[in-house]
Amino acid sequence: MSQRSFARTRAGALTLARRQVRDLMGLPKTLGALGALDVRLATTRYEIRRAQKLRYRVFFEEGGARADATARLIRRDVCRFDRVCDHLIVVDNAAPRAAGAPTVVGAYRLLRGDAAAANFGFYSAGEFDVASLVARHPGKRLLELGRSCVAPGYRGKRTLELLWRGIWAYARHHRIDVMFGCASFPGADAAAHADALRFLRGGCSSDALWDVRAIAGRAAEPSPWDGEPLDPRAAIRALPPLIKGYWRLGAKFGPQAVVDESFGATDVFAVMPVAEIEPRYISHFGGEGAGAALAA
Repeated sequence: MSQRSFARTRAGALTLARRQVRDLMGLPKTLGALGALDVRLATTRYEIRRAQKLRYRVFFEEGGARADATARLIRRDVCRFDRVCDHLIVVDNAAPRAAGAPTVVGAYRLLRGDAAAANFGFYSAGEFDVASLVARHPGKRLLELGRSCVAPGYRGKRTLELLWRGIWAYARHHRIDVMFGCASFPGADAAAHADALRFLRGGCSSDALWDVRAIAGRAAEPSPWDGEPLDPRAAIRALPPLIKGYWRLGAKFGPQAVVDESFGATDVFAVMPVAEIEPRYISHFGGEGAGAALAA
């Protein structure tokens, strides 16, 4: 191939990658901003691939996840659910851009119940009995949150606040009733998080209406109680930032954990009925009038 032909081919590939592949469905492109950072929905292949690259960096290069041959080759965390999810990203507009691509420093994957029903269900159903949750709440509009990650150097309040602003805007627009998903402790040894898991099973466990257990054969055996009283403050300090954030929002947690060997993590199931989230958080992230809209 000549240099000119190669240039034309590469230009064509870049044009295709920048073509819009996601419908915003009436939402604005930018959902919030803090300084040079903004939160938006990825609408092009380029933006989605940048989110997948960030996920690969955080989950596989930093974390304990095991990448398959394809992921190692393309250095992206690619999953079949990516095709049917919306991708929320935080972009640093002040950072240098590679080939004009945005610098993605935070990401979340959003899967609405209607999209799950039209395709292959919810991702977390591979570990937890999500079908029972759906059956108990017919007509409720569900949103699964997953694949949350933030780049090193951006793991502070600003990035997390922008991600939640984006989630609130998305949930409000789609009139979501219930948000849920897997949240992870690092490492595939559930016993290493015994006190934190015991804390979640106690004061933050879900009631029968929201209870979601592990699917058959996947539940990690709880560590035997050694008789020592639980120190709630120490248990809260031991919670990973994402789980602690869900806890502060008033999330309910299922009574069982699941070990995800492929990601080197111990997962718990978190569910957040929107009507039960503290109004002060909704007002903070969603702006004036958000509480009423989200609880409708």
